[in-house]
Amino acid sequence: MPTLLVVNSSPFSETSVSRGLTSEFVENWKKANPTGKVIIRDLAASNLKTIDAAWVGAAYTPKDARSAEQTEALVLSATLLAELRAADEYVLGVPMHNFGVPAVLKLWIDQIARVGETFSYASGAPKGLLIGKRATFLVATGGAYDAGTQMASFNHVEPYLRDVFGFLGVTDTTFLSAGGAAALMQGQTDRATFLQPHFEAIRSQFAAA
Repeated sequence: MPTLLVVNSSPFSETSVSRGLTSEFVENWKKANPTGKVIIRDLAASNLKTIDAAWVGAAYTPKDARSAEQTEALVLSATLLAELRAADEYVLGVPMHNFGVPAVLKLWIDQIARVGETFSYASGAPKGLLIGKRATFLVATGGAYDAGTQMASFNHVEPYLRDVFGFLGVTDTTFLSAGGAAALMQGQTDRATFLQPHFEAIRSQFAAA
């Protein structure tokens, strides 16, 4: 049974552009995979915390040698890792915050980027362990940051996510960007009009499959 993991990182709900994009993606994915399973991970509601020394100590302690406190410290991380392993495909809704990913998404990455779990140095060189997965990143930005635009060099979202997921073994990646969302937030256009071409871009991904 094909499984899709949906990761939303916007702090907004109904007004979120990135959540609107992931909803459209899920709708089309379900049509293409009628027997599939969808796992939803809402990072804004996941109570993620920054990595501290105790967490790092627990992560680098062999599983059978961890104390009860260390095991407890890694409970959420273990849950997030299980979701990643269970899914064949990932879709992430990513609003750009200050030219990068939202803080909550970085916290999630810190929880799942773990040696021996999602990457390994067993051969002396780093090797990603999330093999055979594919990921689609639906990025919402207030301005225009696409290649060739004046602000392209300020886009640290795509290169960061491409590098991190590639390091973890996910090299089959697609980025779709909904730039210029500031016009929507400023009332210069309506939501349906703004989202329509981006919905069509998502549908075209399934039509080409």
